[in-house]
Amino acid sequence: MLTVAHSPDADDIFMYYAINLGWINDEGLRFKNQALDIQTLNEEAIKGTFDITAISFGLYPLIKNDYALLRTAVSFGEGYGPKLVKKKDKKLKKNFKLALSGKHTTNALLFKMVYPDAKIIYKNFLDIEGAVLSGEADAGALIHESILGFSDELVVERELWDIWLELSKKELPLPLGGMGIRRSMPLLKASQCEKILTDAVRVANDSKALLSKMLLERGLFRVDAKTLDKYLDMYANDESISMSDLQFEAVNRLFELGFEHGYYEKMLDVREYLIPKEYEKLRFS
Repeated sequence: MLTVAHSPDADDIFMYYAINLGWINDEGLRFKNQALDIQTLNEEAIKGTFDITAISFGLYPLIKNDYALLRTAVSFGEGYGPKLVKKKDKKLKKNFKLALSGKHTTNALLFKMVYPDAKIIYKNFLDIEGAVLSGEADAGALIHESILGFSDELVVERELWDIWLELSKKELPLPLGGMGIRRSMPLLKASQCEKILTDAVRVANDSKALLSKMLLERGLFRVDAKTLDKYLDMYANDESISMSDLQFEAVNRLFELGFEHGYYEKMLDVREYLIPKEYEKLRFS
């Protein structure tokens, strides 16, 4: 049985669950899912724990030798993304205390580039709003569904989308998260897994209204139906099914920025770390 690890946020659950419900052909493979917060997923990916796992794109260069990237179940921002929030009357100093959702998240990578003197503390993403409200942190990066609703005591200091445009120097989609698959898996099985997961994301997207209703009835989401619809439109949509050339360019730009700022040892081209699409066809030709 293959373990698919993903975050507990709505888009990851939504994109996986067509497999769990048996809506697609699993080609004789068996899957079980594990939901964990994104930083835990990143840490477990460094250990090589799961067969298939959601990861932050910002982590990938550190695990490239152990995991290939899948083209599917990806999350990009298009004019939106994580938000840096603070209390309304708070003036941020150069060395302000910044709460982030994990060391290896994409938002942490980008925020550290623009706030190099900030004192970083890491919190579970569900605890960041409370850390800012309590004064434990001067500001914090809200991610997932938290960006759609937070305390009236807080205001947005900066949008990660705006920071991304400033750094990238081009209007590319903001790369947030993707899926990695263990390199030790036989190539044919890995190719099958990518096809199954791609079908799952496509079927989920095509059946969004029905699947959302079913998952809400099961109590799997932290938000109401209206907020869920808005969130899924943002992060589980046609652009999540299979990465486009523009998305490849965006991920490469992220890797380039990470290299330029000393976070990665070398430049990567994301296309060199994908499962070759032609393998299955050549294998049976």
